[in-house]
Amino acid sequence: MATVIELAAEQNPSEITTSAIAQRMNLTQGALFRHFPTKDSVWQAVMEWVAERLLARVDQAAQTATSPLAALEAMFIAHVDFVAKHPGVPRMLFGELQRAEATPAKRMVQTLITQYGARLHALIEQGKAQGELAADVDPNAAATLFIGSVQGLVMQSLLAGNVRRIRSAAPGAFAIFARGIRRVP
Repeated sequence: MATVIELAAEQNPSEITTSAIAQRMNLTQGALFRHFPTKDSVWQAVMEWVAERLLARVDQAAQTATSPLAALEAMFIAHVDFVAKHPGVPRMLFGELQRAEATPAKRMVQTLITQYGARLHALIEQGKAQGELAADVDPNAAATLFIGSVQGLVMQSLLAGNVRRIRSAAPGAFAIFARGIRRVP
């Protein structure tokens, strides 16, 4: 799956052919089709790979934190770092989301967002219960803003032609997010 993500970092994901994927993997196209019967099944497998690794990375980051707000920050930075290390991922994601039909890959991304949002929701509720976050914070809105902030940073870095610059912008964006949800004594 890393091969497809590398190709997506180099070219328009919609123009990636199964022939190019097979060639990059040193396989025949027939061998690729033995594992993945269609291009959509390749895209679904890639999105499953992304979801598994991204969620594992943010979970690991959250576990090392000493408070819910620190866990949110660690997740934010881990997510940004994942995108910077895999610049083909957002290109594929945004390309896939442009498709009008409900593809297996699009459904996988929706599942990823739901699972990610549930993790954020739980941390926000924990932060409220511990008095670290404002009691009136809407966890659903905060989770949406969190994910949307990462997506905005990604979009801006793609427009600038440098996905890795997302790392330098992330701390400031998270600081503004944190000010909005932190409990003011």
